[in-house]
Amino acid sequence: MAVSDLFDVRGRRALVTGSSRGIGLALAVGLARAGCAVVVHGRNRAAVDAAGAHVIAEAGPQARVSAVAFDVTDPSAVAAGVAEAEAAGGLDILVNNAGIQHRESVLTVAPEVWDRVLATNLTGPFLLARAVAPGMVRRGTGKIVNVCSLMSEVARPGIAAYAAAKGGLKLLTRGLCAELGPHNIQVNGIGPGYIATELTADLRADAEFDAWVRRRAPAGRWGTTDDLLGALLFLVSAASDYVNGQIIYVDGGTLATI
Repeated sequence: MAVSDLFDVRGRRALVTGSSRGIGLALAVGLARAGCAVVVHGRNRAAVDAAGAHVIAEAGPQARVSAVAFDVTDPSAVAAGVAEAEAAGGLDILVNNAGIQHRESVLTVAPEVWDRVLATNLTGPFLLARAVAPGMVRRGTGKIVNVCSLMSEVARPGIAAYAAAKGGLKLLTRGLCAELGPHNIQVNGIGPGYIATELTADLRADAEFDAWVRRRAPAGRWGTTDDLLGALLFLVSAASDYVNGQIIYVDGGTLATI
């Protein structure tokens, strides 16, 4: 196989959850540009349709894009949404990106908020993987990529629920690897560092926090959504066929230093 063929994902179909904005939307655009048929996803149908139009505008008129809308925390909605996404010929790739953040002290955060963060960031990927995996097992191949976080390894004050969920997602990735690996399904994760998106605008506007991020990362800057695309293409292509249960941290070196 030619080296270029290792990373060729043309003709594959990918569902990217939480792709109506931010990192998920950028990942959907990247996959579409690489030749994947992409299914964009979110909870709001209008936002998802707008995201689909954006992917086509960015990837070109030849891009094959469809859209589904459902709540990743609702098992029946997930099953129906995956069935809709698979209707055009199955899914070769699942990118579990949908997630939420809530910044509040563990001393005051309400239990229902804690439950919502874990349901979206951890139970959601489990439900999606459970719904998508049977088709991959039947075909004898598949790629699942969970979008983890720096907080899969470390924590900061005020985000205990998020850190607990993303830490659990790292171990869910490995549990899925152990169970699905014998069926030639690779399950890995990407751990973004501090990425500049609309969701981190407030943090970047905080001069003290912005300086801390730039000082903490050996790269000396915030990451961009484009910084994540290389790792994603590696993990969804044949180049990673013997890579399973791993998390690739795309963090400018933040975790490597103290």
